[in-house]
Amino acid sequence: MQFDLTDLRLYVQTAEALNLTRAAAAQHLSLAAASARIKALEAHAGLPLFYREARGVRLTPAGEAFLHHARGVLRQTEQLRLDLQEYTGGLRGHLRVFANTTAVTDFMPEILPPFLAANPRINVDLQEKPNAEIARGVLDGRADLGIVAGQIDTLGLQAIHFSTDRLVLVTARGHRFARRKSIAFAETLDEDAVGMQHGSTIQAFLAQVTERLGKPLRLRIQLASFDAMCRMIGAGVGIGVVPVSAARRNQQAMKLALIELTDAWAVRERYVLVRDQAALPPYAQALVDTLVAHYKG
Repeated sequence: MQFDLTDLRLYVQTAEALNLTRAAAAQHLSLAAASARIKALEAHAGLPLFYREARGVRLTPAGEAFLHHARGVLRQTEQLRLDLQEYTGGLRGHLRVFANTTAVTDFMPEILPPFLAANPRINVDLQEKPNAEIARGVLDGRADLGIVAGQIDTLGLQAIHFSTDRLVLVTARGHRFARRKSIAFAETLDEDAVGMQHGSTIQAFLAQVTERLGKPLRLRIQLASFDAMCRMIGAGVGIGVVPVSAARRNQQAMKLALIELTDAWAVRERYVLVRDQAALPPYAQALVDTLVAHYKG
């Protein structure tokens, strides 16, 4: 189909107002010109996009689908405009990173400030995504880098190992598990639990584990960060599974006990996913190098 951005803006405004006259005025078009543009879109589509009614218009089922895609194209166009605007201001690179919960909330906030200070003309867009979407995002070009942990389908991408993560059970020091050195996750499922927010990669992973065990977590509260989880656990709200780095960071202040999980999945290798490392722009490779160096030091 052939159309320009004016067509799409006119279509979206017509669909939202359900009135072609108002949409034409918003686009500074005559009603006749606006009507001709909409009819041309329908001709390209090969089917009607609107039902014409006495008091306006109404979307057809095909029109609903077209509206969804038109909005997407306009959003991408606006993002392209903003990205190019940054380059005109002297920006040399824009790096999009899809990452799991632990990366976004735990270690990237520590790694990124010195990286950005050393690379003042680089912007980083860090987005939390489920593991499967991280790989897909890198594969289809929506992300330059992906940060994942554990066993996932990398979809043929190059995986660069940079560290090993361990999940541990965290309790208040007065909890009955606090004196244990190790424990199987299945033993903890009768306890009240503190978890990460719905949609986080770690919570989605634990949900898969409990589904296999046939017993759900007894979640009392879900939070947006591991530090917030540790505060709640220390206050006796429940127990929780968190990365050992976050647990150790909060151990003394929150009076926490850390218990090793005996489950094999508790040890997770961390990787950066890329389409082709040799083709990475220098600033993207610099972030990969920063991650690897941070954990070697």
